[in-house]
Amino acid sequence: MALRILINGSKGRMGQALAAAAPDLGLKVVAALDAGDDLAAAVPGCDVIIDFSSPAATAHVLKVARSHGKAVVLGTTGHGEAEKKSLRRLAAKIPCVWAGNFSVGVNLLFALVDRAAGILGPDYDAEVIEMHHRFKKDAPSGTAERLLEIILTQRRLGRKALRHGRAGLTGARTDSEVGVHALRGGDVIGDHTVLFAALGERLELTHKASDRAIFARGALRAAGWVAGRKPGLYDMQDVLGLK
Repeated sequence: MALRILINGSKGRMGQALAAAAPDLGLKVVAALDAGDDLAAAVPGCDVIIDFSSPAATAHVLKVARSHGKAVVLGTTGHGEAEKKSLRRLAAKIPCVWAGNFSVGVNLLFALVDRAAGILGPDYDAEVIEMHHRFKKDAPSGTAERLLEIILTQRRLGRKALRHGRAGLTGARTDSEVGVHALRGGDVIGDHTVLFAALGERLELTHKASDRAIFARGALRAAGWVAGRKPGLYDMQDVLGLK
């Protein structure tokens, strides 16, 4: 029997890409919902909820999923730090894959950046640059946020180390800061570059997305993986066996 998928946020770009990709992967979309639709009424007929709606809806999605014993694939970004902590506690009570980016290539990038940040010391200045289409509402992107988390963790730095762009007389760059630069324009689906720059050499790790279908295929792969799992908060590193 085909895995039954409920898409929440079906009118968005990702929602449409999910609906288009699901049949080719042998999955059945049993409900496609958007703002104003009754999620609780539709949930009993699905196996997995895939949510790409809005940050304001995330807590409700997780609570409804828990009350009906359903797994969730969560791709919504733009939550504040305090909100994320609360949502992680909710998500851990059900089988939930939460990722800022579902691309297989991007998740390999996460693993490579983790390795590089662990090997290259503070004399290698770290900067994260991302670019997305002009319609994106949050910045930095969820993918950039994850890259920053990886670097900060490896370097034992807090979020106060982040420098969101630079302007004016900033002084010389310190060893304990990580630069963040969010570019917006045109129809760019998603470009991410992590630079490690030292005196005499520079390492750049880059991923560029040219088709939104890569994210949809990754999210649907996550749905197939998480269905029937024990409650817990997972990410794409779990899905792909990269941990």
